Amino acid sequence: MSFEWVDVLAPLSIILMIVYALCLILIFFYALSQLSLLLNYLKQKNNASQESVFDLANSNETPFITIQLPVYNELYVIERLLDYVSKIEYPKEKLEVQVLDDSTDESVEITSKKVAELNAQGHNIIHVRRTTRKGFKAGALKEGLKTAKGEYIAIFDADFTPKKDWLLQTIPYFKNQKIGVVQTRWGHINRDFSILTKVQAFALDMHFTLEQVGRNYGGHFMNFNGTAGVWRKTCIEDAGNWEGDTLTEDLDLSYRAQLKGWKFKYLEDVVTPAELPVVMSAIRSQQFRWNKGGAENFQKMIRKVCVEPNLGIKTRLHAIMHLLNSSMFLSVLMVAILSIPMLYIKNVGGQHAWFFNVTSLFIISTIIFFICYWFTYKRIHGGGFFNFIEFIKRFVTFYAIAMGFSVHNATAVIEGHRGKRSEFVRTPKFNIAKFKDNLKKNKYLQKNISKNTLLEGFLMLYFLFGMTSAFFVGQTGDFGLFPFHLLLFIGFGVVTYSSVKNRI
Repeated sequence: MSFEWVDVLAPLSIILMIVYALCLILIFFYALSQLSLLLNYLKQKNNASQESVFDLANSNETPFITIQLPVYNELYVIERLLDYVSKIEYPKEKLEVQVLDDSTDESVEITSKKVAELNAQGHNIIHVRRTTRKGFKAGALKEGLKTAKGEYIAIFDADFTPKKDWLLQTIPYFKNQKIGVVQTRWGHINRDFSILTKVQAFALDMHFTLEQVGRNYGGHFMNFNGTAGVWRKTCIEDAGNWEGDTLTEDLDLSYRAQLKGWKFKYLEDVVTPAELPVVMSAIRSQQFRWNKGGAENFQKMIRKVCVEPNLGIKTRLHAIMHLLNSSMFLSVLMVAILSIPMLYIKNVGGQHAWFFNVTSLFIISTIIFFICYWFTYKRIHGGGFFNFIEFIKRFVTFYAIAMGFSVHNATAVIEGHRGKRSEFVRTPKFNIAKFKDNLKKNKYLQKNISKNTLLEGFLMLYFLFGMTSAFFVGQTGDFGLFPFHLLLFIGFGVVTYSSVKNRI
């Protein structure tokens, strides 16, 4: 290599190494925060607490409840939703249901007929229509709150199927006047439908088991998950009400409420079943909204979290890592892309070989994630040798596909941090038990291929090149990054294939 090229590439190599190291360090700190939540989770399991609760058998202690159902063009699931909600056990004279319907299609008529039918049976259900979709879901919830009679507001998205005793299991905890929210764990009625639903369930189980319990037990900030939970009405109002300036209005209001001093209660053992998206375009829209909204809330809340004088150091650090959750995809993408240049920098000249001990941080992070996910998996599926083997397969599959989503999710994160506004794109619902053979005829599906699919296909080939490079760099090859590049190749391959298949 000529002297001129060495002069040019040496500074560039240093810059790439610094960026690479910073991303690895950020991922490592995130892994440590997860390990801290795991320790909280294990402590909580060994410390059963007794709490004062409402006696709902006593009419004087039975509060009025409003159930809000924010819906938008839910042709396939609206009747199922209303059927399940109408079966919830609670005194009818102290329960109302608001169907907050922003729909613009024929589902409006179906909803109207179903509401009339249930009202004729003695249910108190109100069909609320707005003239504008301003504020999207947050705007609909805020509009419904104006006329809501309930002291407590339960919320269900259209794909949820709450059990009959759901209110009886959640409302009693509001006897503690400091509690502003009671959140339940999501279940998955189509967990085993496909590899995509298995991966989604695997990731969500981690959040709803270890993360939510760990944060709640540790007294750290947790989040209402947008559905399958109950708010104290005065808590919503005290925190400033729903706002539609981020795509995750649930996380936004959760942080504003907790900064005001309200406490959240998480019920791991109360499971609310729901349906996972089953096609790639639907998963993409949901992931984009969640990850962009997370970045938007980081920008909105980070200063308030940092300057709030009443937060302990651990709670402040956990809140920062929580708000940075979606930004991990950007770090993962940067580490992945830079890993191939790092392979060549390490093996050309050798003067920087010492630096690559930093890559051990990613290995340690992966081990931490592996341990945390195992405790989650064991909690739901049980332990034992065969379940552990199945867990390993699920973990590797999840890890690969999660990295395959890193381009799509990193794009969402960048938009969120930049403050680029976008419309609230709802996740199409399917009701696969009823329409299993007609998934591709779902009128709400986006048929166009994502703009990121070509880039994801290119990265699949890029990491194939990285795998091949392992045989030729250095004196005898360097296979340290080969497993990482293999996972990336598989992950981007699955995401690319599924995206194209969805279009056909």
